[in-house]
Amino acid sequence: MLETSARLLQLLSLLQLKRDWTSVELARRLAVSARTVRADIGKLRSLGYPVDARPGVAGGYRLAAGTAMPPLLLDDDEAVAVAVGLGAMATASLGVEETALTALAKLEQVLPARLRSRVDAIREATSVVSSAEPLVDLEALGAIAAAIRGHERLRFGYTKPGGTEEARHVEPQRLVSWGPLWYLLAWDLDRDDWRIFRVDRLTRRSPTGSRFRPRIIPEDDVVQYVVRSLMRAGRTYRARVLVHAPAAAVAAKSPIPLDIEAIDDTTCRVELGSDDPHRLAHWLMQLDVDLEVIEGDEVAAAFERLAERYRRAAGAWGSRQCGRCRPPVTPRPRAMHD
Repeated sequence: MLETSARLLQLLSLLQLKRDWTSVELARRLAVSARTVRADIGKLRSLGYPVDARPGVAGGYRLAAGTAMPPLLLDDDEAVAVAVGLGAMATASLGVEETALTALAKLEQVLPARLRSRVDAIREATSVVSSAEPLVDLEALGAIAAAIRGHERLRFGYTKPGGTEEARHVEPQRLVSWGPLWYLLAWDLDRDDWRIFRVDRLTRRSPTGSRFRPRIIPEDDVVQYVVRSLMRAGRTYRARVLVHAPAAAVAAKSPIPLDIEAIDDTTCRVELGSDDPHRLAHWLMQLDVDLEVIEGDEVAAAFERLAERYRRAAGAWGSRQCGRCRPPVTPRPRAMHD
């Protein structure tokens, strides 16, 4: 039975490698008879692999596309390439970050040690253009994603904004990507409530082995729940802004998720918060629309400072432009003397 199973795996690998195989070629590669090849093809079909047969003297087989996704076999180089590619997708803003993380967690769970070391070596040898934002820790994301998929509790240290670290024991529910940052939505067992953690502030992310039953998340839209929670909590400066643009257009232009309330077809209200009023002003300026600060004196003052800075930046050019726009000056007549 073991010999037959191993041969089926080898046959499947061959069918995935090449478009068409004759029965003679397959029999030679597998060191069996053509009759055994036909029997093995039948077993693969019974397992859900759609293998098409080509009639003729030589006969032939082709692995076709089916109605369901069957398991795939990857060689060493392919497995490493897929793992590296999934890691890259998990850090890109392509809309498939969570799916890529789930696939990466499944793959890394079965990768042999020799292949896992190759993947780690590629990650360590790869450099990216540095930015002000923290780099994504793929190992941490993979570990958390695996704990979420396996419904395993996590214990970790969490560094708070003030710099102090405290131990947390949670039931991880979902990972949410927001720009370059990743957030973990989890049920905090010590506080008996929902909490949101920045992944780059976590340490000691090993699953405890204890299983849990997934809880009902407070809202259907997990992303909106996380965004609203982050906007409302832990933000020193807040602002309410009247935006003279449709709500849909503002949402499409915004560099960050916003809490938007539509007033009419051409106007909406926006609420947002941050630890830096200048950052709020910069975010709002990126909407490139007319707006008015309704609440938030610090943000209004930040706009004043930005406006003055912009005026100074355009100072010399603005003076030249103003000079060109002035009407020509008619010379005053000079007195004529003999």
